[in-house]
Amino acid sequence: MSVLAVIPARLGSTRLSRKPLRLIAGAPLVTRVLDQVRRLSVASHVVVATDSPEIAEVVSAHGGQAVMTRPDHPSGTDRVAEVGRMAEHRQYDIVLNVQGDEPFVSAEALSGALSMVQSGFALGTVAARAEADVLRDPDVVKAVRADDGRAMYFSRAPIPWLRDAADAGAQSGLVLQHIGVYAYTREALQQWVILPPHPLELCERLEQLRPLAAGMTMGVAVLDHAPPRGVDTEADLVSANVRWHDLYAGRN
Repeated sequence: MSVLAVIPARLGSTRLSRKPLRLIAGAPLVTRVLDQVRRLSVASHVVVATDSPEIAEVVSAHGGQAVMTRPDHPSGTDRVAEVGRMAEHRQYDIVLNVQGDEPFVSAEALSGALSMVQSGFALGTVAARAEADVLRDPDVVKAVRADDGRAMYFSRAPIPWLRDAADAGAQSGLVLQHIGVYAYTREALQQWVILPPHPLELCERLEQLRPLAAGMTMGVAVLDHAPPRGVDTEADLVSANVRWHDLYAGRN
């Protein structure tokens, strides 16, 4: 099945100003993500979807393909869906959404999301086994999946609630930290974005609850370890620069 990887990148980030163009080891974040997705070779083609001519120019100068999209999209998913609707991209069977602030996204994460769609789910995503202490952190989204891999729910709340045996729950793989990588069939992606926002989505501020509430099936692949944190804040940017140096010192 042919795969189109789309990296949504908008300039107007609220938590980290001009985030896609901030530098990691001397190169803009958006090009670091682009290079990583290319390096992992999980997609037939990779594009950056943006509303910014400045980002598009940086990507093109780096040898990548930038696709201009509408400036009023409410989410990265909507931006990715616009790219998927374009005539030049209709030959791809699966669309892979790779967040533009994940320079260390792993092959296991991308392949895991894709494997869920390739095995028959309309949508695919990834979670990682985690320790019980993440249950107390509302910034960590937790996932609960059925025995067949189907997503049952996502929440910022502590789910599942480990009432009596927190350690045992973590050790048995019940505590899953959601990793924000998504794969979709072309049809499922377009179905997702025409659905109206759901009250659960608005309550939790988690857009993946919209297709779940509508009855769409989402498979959740499970990783043994979560990839490094993405870049959302100035502190994350500093950490990413340190990590990049540790991993790739001596490489461009």
